[in-house]
Amino acid sequence: MFKKITDILKAREKIHIIKADMPRHIAITMEKELKATQTKDIEEMYNKRNMLINNIISIQIRFNIPIITIFLLSVSAKNSENFSFLMDDLAKFFNELIANKKIHKDQIKVSVLGKWYDLPERVVNPIREIIESTKDYDKFFLNFCVNYDGREEIVDACKLIARQIKSEKIDPESINKQLIKENLYSSYFISPDLIIENNKEFSGLLLWDSKNSMIFFTDKQWYNFTKIDLFRAIEAFQKKLNKK
Repeated sequence: MFKKITDILKAREKIHIIKADMPRHIAITMEKELKATQTKDIEEMYNKRNMLINNIISIQIRFNIPIITIFLLSVSAKNSENFSFLMDDLAKFFNELIANKKIHKDQIKVSVLGKWYDLPERVVNPIREIIESTKDYDKFFLNFCVNYDGREEIVDACKLIARQIKSEKIDPESINKQLIKENLYSSYFISPDLIIENNKEFSGLLLWDSKNSMIFFTDKQWYNFTKIDLFRAIEAFQKKLNKK
């Protein structure tokens, strides 16, 4: 029997998590852009996010969570007045990820979903490197959604299917839900059990795959998201799971 883990991080706040009932796939949104009027030190907030992601990686390993997906950058960021800073931050983040010993020690395969290849070279190069250097790992899976939109993911899947029909590789009558899934960015991954939204509305993260997901709203902006909020979301998922 697995014992309950209590008193996580805060002695005064008991959070009960059962290791045997951990979600297989957790998705987390951290993509909403910071406005200059929101903080005097935007760089500090993004550094805080990057440190939090390192903590999430440690939690993934400790609690044996097979898949974690993190929404880092929306397609709308290209219209941002801070676009250059956002690109510098992403380049820094992925270069640090390349040097992260936990990634290689614990064999975490890193994938990037979205149209990241349309971003500046200083971002694309480290993304390519982390994908290439972890491609043979299969113990854990860590996905980042970059230059991503949930509806565009479905549109792009439809375009791929249309090309297959045009080249007479498939028949239109063969189109079904499974075929659409096979042509999504997330085709290799099971649907998320738990989506943590650091917004007050659904972001569209893994839109096709979210039908049966539990969506947990933190009512926080992502820069205020903490490990406690992650554990609280997992606890809520387990309570719902055990009520079934």
